[in-house]
Amino acid sequence: MSDDAYLEVWGPAGANLVPLSGDRTTIGRAESSDVALAGDGTVSKLHAVVVSYGAEFAVRDVGSSNGTFLNGDRVVSEMRLRPGDEIRVGESRLVFRAREAIDLATTAAAERPPRLTPREREVLVALCRPMASGAALAQPATVHQLAEECVVSEAAIKAHLTNLYDKFGIYEHGESRRVRLASEAVRRRAVTLGDLRSGT
Repeated sequence: MSDDAYLEVWGPAGANLVPLSGDRTTIGRAESSDVALAGDGTVSKLHAVVVSYGAEFAVRDVGSSNGTFLNGDRVVSEMRLRPGDEIRVGESRLVFRAREAIDLATTAAAERPPRLTPREREVLVALCRPMASGAALAQPATVHQLAEECVVSEAAIKAHLTNLYDKFGIYEHGESRRVRLASEAVRRRAVTLGDLRSGT
């Protein structure tokens, strides 16, 4: 079995280590699962799978009742795993562990999003939502659209945007700033596709 990657499966007695040695590792309540969470009634019989792509790994929800979450974000289809990522299935917590070389061999570490207030995050999600529509050349929301959606004045939206530009390090001027801010928010995972679809 490979020691390169494994899951820490946390329970009342501590962590159980499950090596990720095959092409796929099943997670569920069924005793036949590779990661069997029989004591957690909030977990589906077959809840999720961790899939191996050579030295890279991803987690996929397989139609579970309560969803699979990666670092607090709902897994809509499949999400890549990085060392230290937390997977939540039902009430159970699993942590993905791997040698850093697996994650850093091909790509530099991604920038994390800045710390946002709840209102700033609401504005950011509203800004990015039109881009998730699937329409060609979709643009971020305008200041007027943001003010209507967030039920605040345009002046308040401009103040929030100014703070967001500072936090994301966007210092150019003009309408392109909103496009750059939306792109940075998605790139740095400050907002997810799930946020844009649900409006939360």
